[in-house]
Amino acid sequence: MQGRLGNNRAKKSSASDERKRVRLLLARLAAIYPEVRCFLEHENPFQLLVATILSAQSTDEQVNRVAPRLLRLFPTPEALRDAPVDKLEGLIRSLGLFRAKARALKKMSAELVEKFGSKVPPTMQELTQLTGVGRKTANVILGYAFGTPGIVVDTHVKRLAGRLGLSAHAEPEKIERDLMKIIPRKEWTNFSHRLILHGRRVCHARKPRCEECNLRHLCPWEGKRVS
Repeated sequence: MQGRLGNNRAKKSSASDERKRVRLLLARLAAIYPEVRCFLEHENPFQLLVATILSAQSTDEQVNRVAPRLLRLFPTPEALRDAPVDKLEGLIRSLGLFRAKARALKKMSAELVEKFGSKVPPTMQELTQLTGVGRKTANVILGYAFGTPGIVVDTHVKRLAGRLGLSAHAEPEKIERDLMKIIPRKEWTNFSHRLILHGRRVCHARKPRCEECNLRHLCPWEGKRVS
């Protein structure tokens, strides 16, 4: 009995320590990256949806150069639906997967018109019915267009969640669920944004700058490069 009680106390203490570590991580990230704004330039939910679909395997800077011209020529779901696919391909040719993206944009726009009255829907269930929209894209739209908290699991969040000991999974949806359990809901969008920034600037995939990382004392990753 005594051994069982001791084990329970140890588990509770461990859980308490982990909650404290997560709170410190949130606070440290907020101090390092106080400003949170969407990386993709947009003026309305439709523009953000288009830009987010274009962003697959492309940088935000590339998308921000291409999307404004595309949206000036085809500013509505109806216009984009009716656009010639070869015209779309020409406009976004500098982006990765441009042919697949052109087809996805036309199909997504047709679905917006037919299913949602040309309005970008404000729920995960509805957004993920659209061609080219998975949970990651939907969470971007929810967080930045509608103010609904969502955790965006891109390659940076996936990598950092593992290194920081926040999830042991490799699948984005499982990582998302793990993070939803330990991060306060109101912080979901901001946390994702800050983790992405930290992955881009410090915690790189191949050569992480651990010696410069302000999270290193809270990081359990065995591959840390700290002298």
